[in-house]
Amino acid sequence: MKTEEINYSYDQKNYIGYVAYPERDKAPLILIAPSWAGRDEFVKDKAENLAREGYVAMAVDMYGDAKVGSSTEENQSLMTPLVEDRDKLKGIIKSALEAGRQLEAVEASNVAAIGYCFGGLVVLDLARSGSDVNGVVSFHGLLMDSKISEDGIKSKILVLHGERDPMVPLEMVDGFQQEMTQAGADWQLHSYGNAYHAFTNKEANDPDLGTEYNQDADRRSWQSMMNFFQEIFV
Repeated sequence: MKTEEINYSYDQKNYIGYVAYPERDKAPLILIAPSWAGRDEFVKDKAENLAREGYVAMAVDMYGDAKVGSSTEENQSLMTPLVEDRDKLKGIIKSALEAGRQLEAVEASNVAAIGYCFGGLVVLDLARSGSDVNGVVSFHGLLMDSKISEDGIKSKILVLHGERDPMVPLEMVDGFQQEMTQAGADWQLHSYGNAYHAFTNKEANDPDLGTEYNQDADRRSWQSMMNFFQEIFV
């Protein structure tokens, strides 16, 4: 498998994506937005897994220079400025999208974005920005609302949610559903019973944070994503 790092920029800052290529000439592009930790081994592994499935997959850098946090406190300090400045967040992910779309191996008309935790918020905001992306998938993502572009939401949306996630209470889920319906989006939400935050991450078991790996939810959500890709790519 071929992998490489590519550079893109936003607001005069350098960002470094990690790209894994399938063994075919042209393929759809999948952007992978990371958790609050940044572009770590977890999302790089997801990129390689998706390449094995036949996609060009790019693990996105949201913090610049591929910065990865080393503690809960540092992760929080990295994520918070972008959660508080959603226009900047959207600018960074749109810059990553533009860079990924220009890759020679990419079918430019077939693009999706997936994200984990904070990255779920990122890809939902990419959809809210009106970007021309076939679909976005949020894994245990944050569901707080944001401004929707005048162009509306063009992407199909799949949200994969842990029913017991303390970071995404029912009020936030209800608010998200109402937001998407009012926006006229093509959306769906799968709620996995007895699943907590970060249910796809084997290393994320932290009772104080409310994170817990769930093998069944991990397997089912990955399959739901793959089914979604079959639907959105032509």
